[in-house]
Amino acid sequence: MSQLSVRHLLGIKHLSNEDINLIFQTADKFKDVINRPIKKVPSLRDITIANIFFESSTRTKLSFELAEKRLSADVVNFSSSGSSVKKGETLIDTVNNILAMKVDMVVLRHSSPGAPHFLSKYIDANIINAGDGTHEHPTQALLDAFSIRERLGSVEGKKVVIIGDILHSRVALSNIFALQKLGAEVMVCGPNTLIPKYIDQLGVQVELDLDKALAWCDVANILRIQLERQQIKYFPSLREYTLYYGVNRKRLDVLKKPITIMHPGPINRGVEIQSDVADSEHSIILGQVENGVAIRMAVLYLLAGAGLKQ
Repeated sequence: MSQLSVRHLLGIKHLSNEDINLIFQTADKFKDVINRPIKKVPSLRDITIANIFFESSTRTKLSFELAEKRLSADVVNFSSSGSSVKKGETLIDTVNNILAMKVDMVVLRHSSPGAPHFLSKYIDANIINAGDGTHEHPTQALLDAFSIRERLGSVEGKKVVIIGDILHSRVALSNIFALQKLGAEVMVCGPNTLIPKYIDQLGVQVELDLDKALAWCDVANILRIQLERQQIKYFPSLREYTLYYGVNRKRLDVLKKPITIMHPGPINRGVEIQSDVADSEHSIILGQVENGVAIRMAVLYLLAGAGLKQ
């Protein structure tokens, strides 16, 4: 298999295992590219990509833009703040106006779950979901699984716990789908109020005791508390959350084995993770950032190829 089975990257659910492995193999090659003196290839020299972000983003937007420029694509950045969206323009009108400028691919972040899926029915360009509400964030899940593979040799058979605000996290859902497809066991851990009802129906274990979860896992993927998405209080205070669910060196030192520490960022140091963990030998957080560029280069390259074959 040398091309993806999908024309858009809307979510992990739509990818086959062969798709994921092809993305990883392609990312391996691009990781070599971004670590050499000349970090650019002409692969997408004739492709124009629009980054359309209706939600604020720093890491994901920068990572996509850097990936696009490493591939020599022409890049257009669009932010809803200060745009015609503020004047009442619809999502389809906004995107169609951008596509009228002969854009080939769209990287879309939107606060509404399903926005990329909706758009894919109405426009011809390839669409990459860069996060849709609390639904999915597929490239983050791909780079997380890729990072586990790089650190531990494979994802299959590994025990991965996702810790924190599962209820409001698009990263958690995409990670669950990706890890299970690749043969990992998945557990979620956090306050009961931040664990979605019926999540066990996705085939994941639920653990409310952080120390038990850390003792069980090979990998701990720690999420921040997404206060901007919370309309009510889900726990008494950040101090109490940190006491029960903050990952610190003391907790790791009592384990009888080393575990791998991950975080999709941004990190709230001193809340869900302490600096002596984030900056420790257990952490692959900065590796995730580097791998994010390689994974996004792979996705862009493979989807551009799929688009040319339509």
